[in-house]
This record gives sequence, structure tokens and C-alpha cells, in this order.
Amino acid sequence: QVQLVDSGGGLVHPGGSLRLSCAASGTIAAINNMAWYRQAPGKRRELVARITHAGSTNYADSVKGRFTISRDNAKNTVYLQMDSLKPEDTAVYYCNADILVRAGTAWYNDWGQGTQVTVSS
Repeated sequence: QVQLVDSGGGLVHPGGSLRLSCAASGTIAAINNMAWYRQAPGKRRELVARITHAGSTNYADSVKGRFTISRDNAKNTVYLQMDSLKPEDTAVYYCNADILVRAGTAWYNDWGQGTQVTVSS
């Protein structure tokens, strides 16, 4: 049983910073892509940032230059450093990962439970 646990959300003023973390635990042979998504009230879930196992990244245009995704493969953990936060960044943030439980089995995609980020004065 694999579990993704994301944390680090909270309330922050505009212009502030937060760092989200997501740790994968359980029986894991490998993790390929890891990503952060977000969903604001009344809106569809959207990709914020993605990072490959080798460290290549891509970002949504709305967060480029403000957010940084990184990962620690030894710890099966992905991070999202969020700087210069804006009210429109308010959402529930979810981590996502492509996981291989055992060699010879199929990769599957899993989600964290979500962490609330609220940017407000």
C-alpha cells in the first residue's frame, strides 16, 4: 500500500512564501514523474508544476518565476517552494506521482490528500 502525504499549506499574506512537501511511503520500487496540481473553488484541477525523475521541470505560465518544484529521490519526496504569493494562488494543492510498486508490475498514478493554501490580507 502506497501513501502520498502532502503538507505545508496555510494562510499567508500576499507577497509571502510557503513550502509544500509530499512524501511517498510504503512499498515502492520507483517513482517517475511527480507533480503538484491545485483546485480553487468552482474551478477545475490544474497542473502547477511537474518534475521528472532526472529533474527536468515544467510550470504553468501563471506560476513561472514564482514557484519552484524540486525532489529528493532518496526520500521519495517532492517539494513546492511558493514565493510572491497572490490571492489567485488560493486553492487546495495536491501532489501526484507515477509509482511502480514492484518490478514487472504496471505503473500507476496516485494522489495526495490535498493541503489548503490561502493567500489573503
